Amino acid sequence: MSDTTFEQIGRVLREHQRFAILSHVRPDGDALGSQLALALSLQQLGKHVRVWNEDGMLEKYSFLPRADLLTKPPSVAEDVDVAIALDTAIQNRLGTALAAVGSAKIWINIDHHRSNPGYGDMVIIDSRAPATGEIIFRLIKSQGLPLNHDIAENLYAAMSADTGSFQYPKTSARTFEIASELVRDGVLDVGRISQQLYESFPRRRLELLREILRTMRFSECGQVASFSLSLKTAADLAVLPEDNEGLIDHLRAVRGVIVAVFFEELADGKVRVSMRSKDEKVDVCAICQKFGGGGHTLAAGARVRGSLVEVEEKVLEEIRETLKHARIS
Repeated sequence: MSDTTFEQIGRVLREHQRFAILSHVRPDGDALGSQLALALSLQQLGKHVRVWNEDGMLEKYSFLPRADLLTKPPSVAEDVDVAIALDTAIQNRLGTALAAVGSAKIWINIDHHRSNPGYGDMVIIDSRAPATGEIIFRLIKSQGLPLNHDIAENLYAAMSADTGSFQYPKTSARTFEIASELVRDGVLDVGRISQQLYESFPRRRLELLREILRTMRFSECGQVASFSLSLKTAADLAVLPEDNEGLIDHLRAVRGVIVAVFFEELADGKVRVSMRSKDEKVDVCAICQKFGGGGHTLAAGARVRGSLVEVEEKVLEEIRETLKHARIS
């Protein structure tokens, strides 16, 4: 935890009027749910709130309460009193949302990625938290901020999404306690939220999985698994970037696999690398930081310049070197 306290941030939230709440490009459920939850709580206080993400609200998460509040950033920058970056380890990953803030008296950075360098005027980074939504819940409760049904549902979805439905290693007793409290505070149908998160995919996502599984390969005696998505395949299937979310879990779930990697070719001459580890001795955050990325010990990513083949070779070689020095039992 940083030196900034919830009390200090709570005071800023109450004393100012105009807010912009931002999150990273290619957002996930934690980013979007956290944004909406904090925005709705501030609106209940009578604040003027903008909620921006470069990609706007994703189709997959359009079921979230008041999803309409979250939009793409305006083309003309706006001045605000307070800009709040949520779930964003590196400030430039705010993309066009960063440029949409003309000026802000105060920048607040709330995150759970340990690779976050602590940008901003007020910073809370809790790498023990499995989701930013958990930190937002603690902020709201500790400061007596409004918490209604819509806010609770967004927070529950944020936490569920970033814990793999409460399965990942950082899920703690506190996480379950918070989820339980959210259910009591107004999440009326947990089954419906879970179905929307995990059982409501478009058919094209299954077709995408079929195609990338054709590229699947294993190395290091089955300890490393990877697959890739080319621009051509993505175009042929007319997939959206959000369709990729969670596909890497099919590799990670294979018995014997320690590190799973998904390589996605981007239009800007870079390759998006998503990496997962099943053993803390193999720190994928440290690996991704060598390529300008970051994240968590067991889940991290980077955007690496080069062709799909070039980036695959460089990244897989770095993973091999890491495995050599790791003592995997």
